[in-house]
Amino acid sequence: MSQVRSTFGGVRRLRIKIIVVTGVAAAIASHLAGVDAAACLVIGFLVPLILAVTPRFLAGAFRGVSSPTAREQAALEMTGLEFEDHVARAARRCGLPVIMTPLTGDWGVDLIVGHRPNRIAVQCKRLSRPVGASAVQEVVAGAPMQDCTRTMVVTNNEFTPAARKLAELHGCELVSGADLPRLKSILRRAASAESTP
Repeated sequence: MSQVRSTFGGVRRLRIKIIVVTGVAAAIASHLAGVDAAACLVIGFLVPLILAVTPRFLAGAFRGVSSPTAREQAALEMTGLEFEDHVARAARRCGLPVIMTPLTGDWGVDLIVGHRPNRIAVQCKRLSRPVGASAVQEVVAGAPMQDCTRTMVVTNNEFTPAARKLAELHGCELVSGADLPRLKSILRRAASAESTP
């Protein structure tokens, strides 16, 4: 452990020396280029400061790009009903009519999206584990009862291989958590597609 600390300390001291030498070199180069003394001192101070801050800034920028956005993070923190509302709002922002079915007796359909004859029966699953085939079974069975010709399951998580296979057999569209940022475009495309017999 002490060897790691001494190595880290050595790297840090070397980095500081490089930054200071770069600042001095920048000040000398600016003086040789004809810049007045006050500006040379400012350049000699700013160049090392920029060099010291840039790696941390870039590391923070890369962390920010890889971390979920507030909208993506929100889907992880919603309740099941809030997740249904989130999907319904996304559909309404696309200009699609949305009918929210009652909590009981909905035949496995949470939302009815779009216009006849291409209405979409949507099952919303906000779960901490991958969604299984039962969600696909429910929405496929409930779609005709709700006068829908298309089906979709939307989740904040992933789908099991069995769910994917069953969805492919029945033409049910699956929207996983990774697809949530594109939910509006997916709903728009699904609503405008011709229904398949």
